[in-house]
Amino acid sequence: MKNRRLLIGIVVVCLALMIAALPIVSACGEPDKAGKTLKVGITTPTTGKAAEKGAPMGHANLDCFDYINNELGGVEGYRIEVVWRDNGYDAAKVVTIVKNFMDEGCLMFTTSSSAMMTASMEIANRAGFPGMAAFASPILYRPPQHIYGQMPDYGDDWLVFAKYYMENIWKGPGKPKMALHLLNNTTGYGARDAARAYAADMGIEIVATEEHASTTTSEMESLTRVKALNPDVLYISSTPAPTAMVVKNAYELGMYPGITIGCGHASFTSAFVDIAGADIAEGVYGVFPTVNWGDNVPAMAKMTEYVQKLHPEDYEKRNMDYITCWAQSLIVAEILRLAVKNAGYDVLAKGGAEAWKAIEEQGIQKLKDYDAGGLHGPVSYTPGDNRLSKSVRVFQVQGGEIKPLTDWIDAPVVKYEDFDWFGK
Repeated sequence: MKNRRLLIGIVVVCLALMIAALPIVSACGEPDKAGKTLKVGITTPTTGKAAEKGAPMGHANLDCFDYINNELGGVEGYRIEVVWRDNGYDAAKVVTIVKNFMDEGCLMFTTSSSAMMTASMEIANRAGFPGMAAFASPILYRPPQHIYGQMPDYGDDWLVFAKYYMENIWKGPGKPKMALHLLNNTTGYGARDAARAYAADMGIEIVATEEHASTTTSEMESLTRVKALNPDVLYISSTPAPTAMVVKNAYELGMYPGITIGCGHASFTSAFVDIAGADIAEGVYGVFPTVNWGDNVPAMAKMTEYVQKLHPEDYEKRNMDYITCWAQSLIVAEILRLAVKNAGYDVLAKGGAEAWKAIEEQGIQKLKDYDAGGLHGPVSYTPGDNRLSKSVRVFQVQGGEIKPLTDWIDAPVVKYEDFDWFGK
């Protein structure tokens, strides 16, 4: 009996010693990650003249990071610390914001729009501070430096739509006549550059290039000039509100229905249909680089859960811009994961140029066929091509809804810098 009590006592003591040693073993095996974060800068035009796009995009970025931190435990056990700023679609403001991102120790930054990335890319490239734009124009990364495009750019939009038009819509003899109506910043100029480079080779005659402001209240004058040229197709590269104005004015002038209208992806969301009116928007074509709401892809259920809980108004409008920036946040998390894995947290924690280089070389440039929950095409870095996803689909407004007409179409890399007129 005495020996049995002694044996039990020894076992109890041993167990106590083992339990006491567990934190030490744990600390030796894996560094304590509590309180350690990976900081990223996110800026969106949540207010101002592009708010119909920027607000849902900002919602999606932040909602997705909440999901990553609270349900997935962050990245490799480290929480993502988001420094978010509203840029109001103001070029001067966004430059100050990106400077602050660098000063605050952010590892990388993202913008929603090409215009805001254009304004800030000079200081980012000079510092080696990596950035990613959800919506991009070729000028952002031709030639490639430290700015990346999440998805195909506005030049890719034009190329894909023009090819679809020639193969599926144009039935007449000779060359179709196309008029361009473009937002007076990189959103429009990306499409202009693609048309300038390839329209003649594709057998398309560009008969007019008109520009408009994001605050336009009428394009009757410009469209009257366009109408006199009797175009077969009108291509618009802009944001939702100006695009709706152009389409409504074309309708009022009797141009549409009649001509074909195609749109770049910056405008082709439910906001365009709502502003233009479903009856007027009916039949308009456009391209877009993500899936639609309700598509059977892995990320749809969780994304829908969060948007319905936190921003039901975005879901009610079926705003595809929300999908874009949910995917953007997933990609940022994957970049951080790769950088932690390949370079180590300590390198990133130092911040500054060394950390930015690690994010770019050991994170962004290690992306290979990453699947952003099926929300858009696979994400890969290819040397010499800073577009991370290269795929778009062609859609059409049918019955007031934006419906896909094609499967994914890959846009080829275009070295615009080889054209002597590019960027001038």
